[in-house]
Amino acid sequence: MTATAIDKRLNRVLEFYDAPIGKKVIMALTGLIGFGFVLVHMAGNLQIFLGQEPFDHYAVLLRRTPGLLWAIRLALISAFLLHILAAIQLTALKKNARPVEYKRRKAIGSTLSSRIMGWSGTVLALFIVYHVLHFTLGTVHPDFHEGRVYDNVLTAFRSAPISILYVLCMALLGMHLQHGLWSLFQSLGLDNPRYSEALRKVALGFAVVVTAGFICVPVAVLTGLVS
Repeated sequence: MTATAIDKRLNRVLEFYDAPIGKKVIMALTGLIGFGFVLVHMAGNLQIFLGQEPFDHYAVLLRRTPGLLWAIRLALISAFLLHILAAIQLTALKKNARPVEYKRRKAIGSTLSSRIMGWSGTVLALFIVYHVLHFTLGTVHPDFHEGRVYDNVLTAFRSAPISILYVLCMALLGMHLQHGLWSLFQSLGLDNPRYSEALRKVALGFAVVVTAGFICVPVAVLTGLVS
C-alpha cells in the first residue's frame, strides 16, 4: 500500500471521528470493551464464594502470563481514555450547539440513568483509580499482601465504610451500563422500533446482573457469609 493511500485512509478516519456520529461510534466500541471487561471481572470476583484456594489460584493464574495481562491492561487503558475523550468532546459539541441553556429543563422521555451519565462517568473514573490503588497496587489498602487476594478482599470489605462505598459505586455503574448499552445499540444502528423494547430489557438485565454480581461480594464479607 502506498503512502498516499495510507494518508487518504487516515484522513477519512479523522474526518469520520470529527463528526458527532464518529465520536458516538468510538464511545460505543470502547463501551463494548468495557461491558466485556466488567462481565468477566464480575465472574472472577464471584469465585470468592468457592473459597480461598480457588480464588487465590484464579488471581495467580492471571499473573502467570504477564505478557497477555499487560496487553489486556493496555487495551483497557486505551479504550478507557478514548471513551473519556469522546465523551468530553461530545459534551462540548452539545454546549456549543446550545450556548444558552433552557431557563427550565423538563425531562421528557429520558431516564435518570441518561440524565446523570456525565456525572456517573466522572465518579466511576475516579473510582477505577481508587480501585486499582486499593486492590492492584495496595497503596491505599489497610493491610495489603501481594498474592493473597482472598485475605486482601476480606480485610477491605470488613470495613463498613469501604463496603458501602463499593456498593454505591456499583449501583452507579449499573445505571451507567444500562443507558450505555442502550446508547450502544442506537449508535451502531441496531435499534429498531419493532424490537426496541426488547433491547431496553437486555440493557436493563445486563446492568442488573452485573450490579448484583459485584455488590454481593462486599455484602457477603460484611455480613460474615464469606469469612
